[in-house]
Amino acid sequence: MKLITAIIRAYQTDQVREELIEAGITRVTVSRVSGHGAQVREEIYRGQKVVPDLFPKVRLEIAVNEDFVETTIEAIMKGVKGDPNKEGEVGDGKIFITNLEECIRIRTNERGGTAI
Repeated sequence: MKLITAIIRAYQTDQVREELIEAGITRVTVSRVSGHGAQVREEIYRGQKVVPDLFPKVRLEIAVNEDFVETTIEAIMKGVKGDPNKEGEVGDGKIFITNLEECIRIRTNERGGTAI
């Protein structure tokens, strides 16, 4: 089991969600977050250096079984860039994949991959 966490631009949420649903991934947690990465640059405002505020982003968290890891990644990439092989832009986001030690469905006490 893996936990896939993606940080994307807020306005791309619907496209990514549609691609995930088309790929058969229907369970996702979405959080509104803010942050910045490589797109931060200093600007000069009234003679002073200013670093822009944090940018609105969306964090998607998706728990999947091993068989769905690549499918999920491809769906996220397609939702953000259109063509997953196309070069993107600074600020497109990041995808993190972490091992998921255990998953427990509270309602039924199921454990492991069946609980996802």
